[in-house]
Amino acid sequence: MSTANVRSALVVTAHPDDVDFGAAGTVAVWTSAGIEVSYCVCTSGEASGDGSPGMAAVREAEQRAAAAHVGVSDLTFLGYPDGAVTPSMELRRDIARVIRRVRPDRVLTWSPEINWDFVPTTHPDHRAVGEATFAAVYPDARNPYAHRSLLDEEGLEPWTVRELWLADGPPRLRDKAVDITGAFDRKMAALRSHSSQAGPAGEAIEQELRQYHAATAEQFGLGEGRLAECFQFVDTSG
Repeated sequence: MSTANVRSALVVTAHPDDVDFGAAGTVAVWTSAGIEVSYCVCTSGEASGDGSPGMAAVREAEQRAAAAHVGVSDLTFLGYPDGAVTPSMELRRDIARVIRRVRPDRVLTWSPEINWDFVPTTHPDHRAVGEATFAAVYPDARNPYAHRSLLDEEGLEPWTVRELWLADGPPRLRDKAVDITGAFDRKMAALRSHSSQAGPAGEAIEQELRQYHAATAEQFGLGEGRLAECFQFVDTSG
């Protein structure tokens, strides 16, 4: 499916800032192309920063500010416990609810598989959210008999997602690249919004990301001087 045939997309993450490190350039490309993008963040990232009681509110505010830099204004925070997410039936239901409300053509989430090449990003919460999101995409959101309260009590009609994009999976499975050269500055602006995590995203982080995205672009044959994010593409239209 080309971008021209995509009306809306949903990004499902475990924590605030996940999307900005892994896919904010891609989101900026999509919104610039007229795609309506929504975020579903399963935790509020409260097990981070200084650990204060107000950290959840701080991180939610940071994610809203980051989202605005890449053209996203529709955000849902599910409030699951940071660091203790499991692919439960409750989480599947709650993600399916957002899918039925947003009715996206495309869902982007994190891979449920371990990226052994770079373990620091393979957080258990990421994998749990990826597994739950896949189940919410297929079969839950499209099945009128799954989570019956969504239809019977909330009036949310079934919806079939046509594309699933997985971030941070095993490199050998990544088969789709998005040229983010023109959106890189917006990605960095989004990352700088998360000041509670590492302070303002400075020159060192920017240089590291430029090198990584340049190597990704080269790997996918996009040419010298280009920057890219990459994903595993799954056709879920059938």
